[in-house]
Amino acid sequence: MQFLQALIDQVRLTWRLMRDPRVPVYLKVLPFLGFIYVISPLDFIPDMIIGLGQLDDLGVILIGMKMFETLAPAHLVEEHRLAIQSGVPMQAPRTDVIDGTKLKREKAKRG
Repeated sequence: MQFLQALIDQVRLTWRLMRDPRVPVYLKVLPFLGFIYVISPLDFIPDMIIGLGQLDDLGVILIGMKMFETLAPAHLVEEHRLAIQSGVPMQAPRTDVIDGTKLKREKAKRG
C-alpha cells in the first residue's frame, strides 16, 4: 500500500513540475523519454513475457520521472512536495507580477 502511495505522489510531483513555468523546458523532455521507450519496438524484456515485460516499461517510466525530479531545481521540488503533502492544489502562475531580480543585476553591472 505504501508503494502505491509513493507511486501516486511521484506522478503528482512530476505533473506539478511539468506545469511549473519555472522549471527549464529542456528538463521537461525527460519524463517523455520513458513513454517513448514504452511505445518503441525496442525492449529490454519483451512484452510477450506477461508481467515482466510490463514491469520494465513501468521501471523506465519511473526512472525518467525520478531523473526529472533530481535535475529540477531543488527548491521547486521541495515546494511542490510540501504542497502535495499538505493537500494544496497547484495554482496558476501569476502574470501580474514583475520580477525585479534581473533589473537589480543590470543596475549593479552599470554602477
